[in-house]
Amino acid sequence: MINDTVGIIGGTGWLGGAIAEAVLAKGLVSAGKLIISNRSGKYPLAQQGACLVTDNQDLVDRSDLVIIAVRPEHFASLHINATGKTLISLMAGITAQSITAKTLASAVVRAMPNAAVEIGQSFTPWYCSGGVEATTKSLVQRLFECVGTAAEVQEEDFIDYLSALSGTGPAFPALLMTALANQAMLAGIPGDIAQLAAKNVVVNSSQLLASHDAQQMIDALVAYRGVTAAALQVMRQGDFDEQVGRALQAGAAVARKGLQA
Repeated sequence: MINDTVGIIGGTGWLGGAIAEAVLAKGLVSAGKLIISNRSGKYPLAQQGACLVTDNQDLVDRSDLVIIAVRPEHFASLHINATGKTLISLMAGITAQSITAKTLASAVVRAMPNAAVEIGQSFTPWYCSGGVEATTKSLVQRLFECVGTAAEVQEEDFIDYLSALSGTGPAFPALLMTALANQAMLAGIPGDIAQLAAKNVVVNSSQLLASHDAQQMIDALVAYRGVTAAALQVMRQGDFDEQVGRALQAGAAVARKGLQA
C-alpha cells in the first residue's frame, strides 16, 4: 500500500471507476487516500471510505498524483491548476505538451488502458513527459497492474499508435467474431450454432495463445496442410496483414491529429 493520495477526475465513469475500484481491491491505495470528483457528490465507493468532491481543483490540491479520466472532448472545459503535480492522462489524442500548457503540471504521464480494465485484463502502455522520478514511475506501473499488465514506452508517438491497437480493447476480436458468425450463417449454419462456434474461436480457443507463441502456432498449422492451413492461406492471399496495418494507421492518424483544447 502506498502513502500517496491519488485523485481521479472522472473517477465515476466506466474507466476511472474501474481503476478506482481496482486500486482499492488490490490494496494499492487505502480508501482514505483516494479522492474522486463527481458533480453530484454521490458514488458507491464513498461507502468504502473514498472521498468524493464536486470541485476538480479541490481534488488536485489535495492529491499527490492526479488521474484525468474524462473524454478527450471534455478536456477543453476542464480548468485546473496542477502546478508542481504529476498528472496521468487517460485521454486519447491530447498531447502531453497540450496538457502541460493548460494545467501547468510539472510532469505528465499519458496512458492508454482499454475496456478490459473491467475484468482486470487491460494492457496499458504509458509514456512520461517531464521530470518523473523513479518512485513515481514505479507507482504508475503498479497502478496499471491493478487492472492488468502495463509497460512504459519511450516515445509519445507510440501511445498514439497503441491507442489504435491495444487501446481498442475488444473491438478487433468482436469484429472477427461477428464476421465468423455471419459467414457461417450465410453458409446455412443455424444462427445459435454459428454464434457458439465463433465465440469458441475468439474467446475460448484463443486462450491457448497465453502459453504458445503465435507465429509458431501458425507455422505448425500451415505445415500440417489441413483445413486450417487452407483457411489461413486464403486470408494471407487476401492481404490480411496489410488490411490490419491500414486499420491501425487510420486509428493512429486520428490520435496523432489530436483533439486539442
